[in-house]
Amino acid sequence: MKDIPSWFGSMVFNDAVMEARLPKDTYKALKKTISQGTHLGRDVANIVANAMKDWAVEKGATHYSHWFQPMTGVTAEKHDSFISTAGGGKVILEFSGHALVHGESDASSFPSGGLRCTFEARGYTVWDATSYAFVKDGTLFIPTAFCAYNGEALDKKTPLLRSMQALDKQALRILRLFGNKSAKRVITTVGPEQEYFLVDKESYMMRPDLILTGRTLFGAPPPKGQQDHYYGSIKPRVAAFMRELEEALWRLGVAAKTKHNEAAPAQFELAPVFATTNIACDHNQLIMELMKNIADRHGLACLLHEKPFAGVNGSGKHNNWSICTDRGVNLLEPGETPYENAQFLLFLTAVIKAVDEYQDLIRLSCASAGNDHRLGGYEAPPTIVSIFLGDELTEILEAIEAGRDYHNKEKEDLEIGVTVLPHFPKDTTDRNRTSPFAFTGNKFEFRMLGSSFSVAGPNIVLNTAVADVLMRFADILEGSDNFKADLAGLIRKTLKSHKRIIYNGNNYAEEWAEEAKSRGLSNLRNTVEALPKFTQQGGVFSRHCVFTEAEVNSRYEILTESYDRTIRIEALTMVDIVKGMIIPACVSYQNDLAKLINRKGSAFDNNMESYFLTKISKSCADLLDKLCILEDMLTHAPLYSEKMVPAMAALRQVVDKLEAMVGKKYWPLPSYADLLYSVV
Repeated sequence: MKDIPSWFGSMVFNDAVMEARLPKDTYKALKKTISQGTHLGRDVANIVANAMKDWAVEKGATHYSHWFQPMTGVTAEKHDSFISTAGGGKVILEFSGHALVHGESDASSFPSGGLRCTFEARGYTVWDATSYAFVKDGTLFIPTAFCAYNGEALDKKTPLLRSMQALDKQALRILRLFGNKSAKRVITTVGPEQEYFLVDKESYMMRPDLILTGRTLFGAPPPKGQQDHYYGSIKPRVAAFMRELEEALWRLGVAAKTKHNEAAPAQFELAPVFATTNIACDHNQLIMELMKNIADRHGLACLLHEKPFAGVNGSGKHNNWSICTDRGVNLLEPGETPYENAQFLLFLTAVIKAVDEYQDLIRLSCASAGNDHRLGGYEAPPTIVSIFLGDELTEILEAIEAGRDYHNKEKEDLEIGVTVLPHFPKDTTDRNRTSPFAFTGNKFEFRMLGSSFSVAGPNIVLNTAVADVLMRFADILEGSDNFKADLAGLIRKTLKSHKRIIYNGNNYAEEWAEEAKSRGLSNLRNTVEALPKFTQQGGVFSRHCVFTEAEVNSRYEILTESYDRTIRIEALTMVDIVKGMIIPACVSYQNDLAKLINRKGSAFDNNMESYFLTKISKSCADLLDKLCILEDMLTHAPLYSEKMVPAMAALRQVVDKLEAMVGKKYWPLPSYADLLYSVV
């Protein structure tokens, strides 16, 4: 067994390394920058850069890269070597404070939503000192923010840091009202559970739809569904992949903790330990990148699409979100007597109000073409945003709203009925896997995120929405002459106004959709319906300096363009597969059936051959009709989303029907059974 603690984070320029390698004054100045956001002087930056370079070279690095997160949803990097010419044909290794803190990149080649034109190319990367640098594949990676020449944010990290700053400011105002002067900073923490599929690489390479779009655009359901896989034993091939992935993540300081088989065949999950939100975002990007790279070395392909296979569970990214002080106090921890914990109740009430008021933005933060296929079934929450609190908390809030006392429920031991098994305390509330936003003890599990998502976007919305409510709470309470009475009144009034968002039942039930409508809750069924909410409710971002108005408009343009481009690529891929693979397969099979019928002639019974030939011929005629409709839309339809998605679904239905009729040796695409059961 390897000594994991001795090499965990060994490839990270973390706090322990900084303290050991930096002069004491430099270390203190850097820590102040990290903890309080103070400016880092040039002299300090030069000392840090030189120590970082020496450490990285010892780890095998020859290059450095400003690592940033543009609006593509994946990371970007440009590599520069430490080499500097020294005359006489010799070189030295140098790395300045300027190179550490500041870099330049082309800002017009990344999505900007109109903020940058082609001829306006200058953009900057700026070191995020709150996220540790690390060495990977011979390069020192420096986490950075990315902005345009005029300062507009062109990435996901900058507004995420702004949203964390906004919540920090307002939460501290609330804590001061409760007499808490020791907390210097309030942060949000996230533990994103990452779901993914693994399929055989050879089969993957035979599926143009998987290669080009990340999901199967065609595929008849297999005889066996997703029975017997959840929490099942991990097969050797997958276990080997998981071991290498965990070791790589641990060396990079990513505390990967939980792994298991998910509900669908060939589906798995990895969950890390909680981290500060911006660091958790960086770590999740590393997790997704390493999953793909390491899978390839094991002859596998890692699928991060939200719904790579129809008819089985899709993949989400459960965003476990909480609010903590720099002293390690979780502000969403109810304690033993939550009814008497006024501070907890105020923060809980703030989250309830924020989710209700900004439910459309929260829904929008999880909207994408891929997630449209996932939400609403197979353990993915529906498109109606609601909060699950569980029985005990709900009863407490109902008692507060009604102005009556609440009597604590005594802890019960769970009786299993087998004397040899130990008794253990029963939780006061159950879990709800259909809820979009569920309270799970001392955090909220936001389950709507898609597997391929950066966690930045949803957490920007959550942080900003809660900051906005805390600001209004603080404005009311700071001028109070009777804090306790006004606090109780504020909590009671807020609960009465926003209890409609709380729902503890089955979110899949048809009656919930009707009830939610009667409550006045939104149901933005797809990305097209959700996108306009960005500009309609974008004022909250400007109010807290998270996005400028121009940045809000740019995000709307980027998301709209990304959605339309995704749908168009999928439609074009479907057309190519049908023309180049499906039609030839059907023609070949029909040709062989016709030849067999002719060879048999009238001397033998050919009812079976004639039956299948007739049936396939009719389906092929339907196939041609649906193909022509889709091709016509690709040529003429101005909006891909409204008409094209149903046309694509209609074409798929015919192809999947043909897959069940055409002989397997003729069918050009590996089946669902081939893909889903090749590694499990």
